[in-house]
Amino acid sequence: MTDLFAPNAPAAPLAERLRPATIAEVIGQRHLLGEGKPLAVAFAAGRAHSMILWGPPGVGKTTLARLMASAFNAEFIALSAVLSGVKDIREAVARAEATLAGSGRHTILFVDEVHRFNKGQQDAFLPFVEQGLVTFIGATTENPSFEVNGALLSRAAVYVLEPLSDDELGALLGRALAAAAPQLRLDAPARATLIGYADGDGRRLINLVEQLATAAATNGTEQVDLAFVEATIARSLRRFDKGGEAFYDQISALHKAVRGSHPDAALYWMCRMLDGGADPLYVGRRLIRMATEDVGLADPRALALTLDAVAVYERLGSPEGELALAEAVLYLACAAKSNAVYAAYNAARAFIAEDGSRPVPLRLRNAPTRLMQGMGYGKGYRYAHDEEGGYAAGERYFPDNMPDVGWYQPTERGLEAKIRAKLEWLRERDRAASPPSAASSKENSTDR
Repeated sequence: MTDLFAPNAPAAPLAERLRPATIAEVIGQRHLLGEGKPLAVAFAAGRAHSMILWGPPGVGKTTLARLMASAFNAEFIALSAVLSGVKDIREAVARAEATLAGSGRHTILFVDEVHRFNKGQQDAFLPFVEQGLVTFIGATTENPSFEVNGALLSRAAVYVLEPLSDDELGALLGRALAAAAPQLRLDAPARATLIGYADGDGRRLINLVEQLATAAATNGTEQVDLAFVEATIARSLRRFDKGGEAFYDQISALHKAVRGSHPDAALYWMCRMLDGGADPLYVGRRLIRMATEDVGLADPRALALTLDAVAVYERLGSPEGELALAEAVLYLACAAKSNAVYAAYNAARAFIAEDGSRPVPLRLRNAPTRLMQGMGYGKGYRYAHDEEGGYAAGERYFPDNMPDVGWYQPTERGLEAKIRAKLEWLRERDRAASPPSAASSKENSTDR
């Protein structure tokens, strides 16, 4: 019997009603879902694997996780890192164990905003992922290299989801209008403005359509033009770019303005990002990267100043702390530039990746025991502090038989001009010094 006094169940939000029921209904992410692409292969194989879905809001991270559970006939447990703790993780694991014991079904454990879990909370997943009790799927808007601990990251594939393109948002807009207000007719400028406000975020676009449909029904409007959209949709709804460019394009523009030594442009892009709602700490991390990649040893103070600016923001928060970030971005833009550290690091990494494991020369090894001393450890080592000028001219610190390299090439800008001059002077002393004797060289080499 129907309870006449029971309240009517509220209608599901439009975003939930439009959630794809099959992989074919998903809009966007063709680089992952197209034929032969990684997630399409996983769906076709019917085998789930642990993964991190990294991308901006509203691009389908939760939808993909739900579709996997459906496609693989798995139990789906969702946690939000904002609201959950270790207790919730334990309860989810207990539920997964009960499901496996009762029905033999596997469990997909989905953690939204996984970057908000601390290291201890993230570590709590590891035993159950390793045992295969759960397939872990984490969603994050932050770079998992920085926000997800290494142990968990090593057990999960990372897939990067992209903001929806204007064409994809257009398709979603048509779908949303058909479901929420099929009688509405939008002119081209109104459609373009809605898509611009959405800024690559599908969920945001759906919410805007829902808001627009409500306003149109209230006003008895069926024809929607640009003026109606602007009057209905608050301009503050823009996320990172009201003009429709991808958020990551703005990061790129900020980085290039700093690298190009244009303080006003750098400040413009940073303020654009902050005005649109970008996490100031994310901006701060990007500035730290710029200090090491584009300024480097041309002005070592840049890194310290940028680290201090981020610490100030962490202590003060918004809006006071953002002034420290502005100070950092202006300093970076005005500082002398050098990517010599960045280039040297990449060159060294590339060499080591291709080279063999060369042994440490005996003369460079410590000899804390008599046995090691008897084996020649440390024999022939020249203590630089006892040499003229505190420098052992002609000594080599590479493995024996390794060619000399010149990865670090200081520029003639900023402090690196002085570093360059000093290194040239030291290399000249090396060339002037007599090479070690053949006997000494043979005595200190090893084929271990």
